[in-house]
Amino acid sequence: MRKYFYLVELQFLGFRYHGWQKQPNVKTVQGMVEKTLTFILEHSEFRTLGSSRTDAMVSANNFAFELFMREPVDTQFLLEQLNINLPNDIRALSVEEVTENFNVIQDPKVKEYLYLFSYGEKNHPFCAPFMVYMKEQLDIELMKEGAKLFEGTHNFSSYCYKPSEDTILHREILYCEIRENDVFTANFFPKHSYALHVHGQGFMRHQVRLMMGTLFALGNGDITLEEIKKSLEDRHTEALSFMAPASGLMLNNLHYKHDH
Repeated sequence: MRKYFYLVELQFLGFRYHGWQKQPNVKTVQGMVEKTLTFILEHSEFRTLGSSRTDAMVSANNFAFELFMREPVDTQFLLEQLNINLPNDIRALSVEEVTENFNVIQDPKVKEYLYLFSYGEKNHPFCAPFMVYMKEQLDIELMKEGAKLFEGTHNFSSYCYKPSEDTILHREILYCEIRENDVFTANFFPKHSYALHVHGQGFMRHQVRLMMGTLFALGNGDITLEEIKKSLEDRHTEALSFMAPASGLMLNNLHYKHDH
């Protein structure tokens, strides 16, 4: 029997979800998407596979999942029905048929993450789903120097939560920079907010949050640039404890190796 494969791109606000991956007794994005698909298709003879897991409360400006079907579906119909029936914090961007050789996990060439944060005067409560507020005064210029240390290929064993034996610890960060946030704005955002931009082909569990937490520790004087350099060396095995909150993190974009 022929199988049919579709790539579905989504945006979602992760604040009330326990991440993408379906889990018992908690609300997840995958669980909500599959419930909606079952309603639209009037059956559950399908399977979904997300491009990444995402932590609880993490949002996505561009997330993708692969939909495996036994029967074909009209892509425009599915896109319209998803946006009619999904809750307001999940939006479908596109639906397209792909070949069986496409792999939603392996095919993305670059994943772009953003981490939004501010410091100083406490933020308006409406900022909470998007941006982390740090009560400490932060040395932003020093943090900018620290961010650049992550670029290149390093041993990121200190920046992975509970790695398995099969986890590839040497990773390449293509781009890592802190700059003033001009990506997302709202009239209740603080006058000054900042964004960590991180680009790479693949990331380990909690890697970006541990990188951001380390930069927060640098910015408030708890560690030095030299300590960050040492944390990326092969002989460094000490796990880091500076993990930034999940709510400031966002999967901002996915770029694919080839047409799908």
